[in-house]
Amino acid sequence: MGCIEVSTVLNGISVRQNPVRPCVARRASRYISSVRCRSLSSLLLFIGLLIVMVTTLFLGYFYHASGEEGSTMEEENEVEGHTFCTSEVQTTIPLLREVYDDTMTKVLYVGPDTCSMISKLLIVDEDDYEAWGVEPYDFDSSYFHCWDLIHKGIIRVADVKFDLPYEKNSFSHVIISDTLEYFSSRYLNSTIFELMRVSREGVIIFAGHPDYPVSEFTRYKFDHEAKLRSPSWWKRYLSQKNLEENEAARKRFKKILREISYKPACQVFFLKSG
Repeated sequence: MGCIEVSTVLNGISVRQNPVRPCVARRASRYISSVRCRSLSSLLLFIGLLIVMVTTLFLGYFYHASGEEGSTMEEENEVEGHTFCTSEVQTTIPLLREVYDDTMTKVLYVGPDTCSMISKLLIVDEDDYEAWGVEPYDFDSSYFHCWDLIHKGIIRVADVKFDLPYEKNSFSHVIISDTLEYFSSRYLNSTIFELMRVSREGVIIFAGHPDYPVSEFTRYKFDHEAKLRSPSWWKRYLSQKNLEENEAARKRFKKILREISYKPACQVFFLKSG
């Protein structure tokens, strides 16, 4: 009997304890899951913050590194940019020399960013080649090399609406860009004929195109808004003023452009001098 009673008591205890174990197990499981969840969230948050920090540091380094290169480009843009056809002239100078063969020996450039332009034109390694310039706008006084060119008389700052400080036929060719767009008909006439006077072989005009409008920065010069004249306007104007185009030079230039698949954004006119 004693054994039966003990067994019964034990069974009773066992029965009474059975509902408790699942409850404790569930609570323990929830606690562990909660801890795991919080740990996982903390881990994910830490990883996320780490990624953000690494990305920020990388972008900062990349910006700084590119900024050093970009600053040079920015400086070049301050000298060369902000204009419409000047970069076009720089691109096509080798092509123009090919068009005119060996006759382009002494070039006068008239337009903005003259200091930078002349520096590039003077790179040509030929003893009988010269490049000169007239700056119709204010030049960048921070550009030290410009002062040297002005001091040597290679560059002059002058109002091109009036007589140029050169003798007749002083240059083989004259290139003008980003200037005639701001002149009225009166000054346009006098300026072109003055360019013709100082050139021996011809005048090359780079003019803005209506389909490629200038930026706001270059919209106003000489207290005038840029007049982006159409190709048909220029054709009529040249005809009315009896300004003869150099058809041979024009055709050769177009042929070279086709061969290299290059389309200028500016209009280019080749005028005969004399």
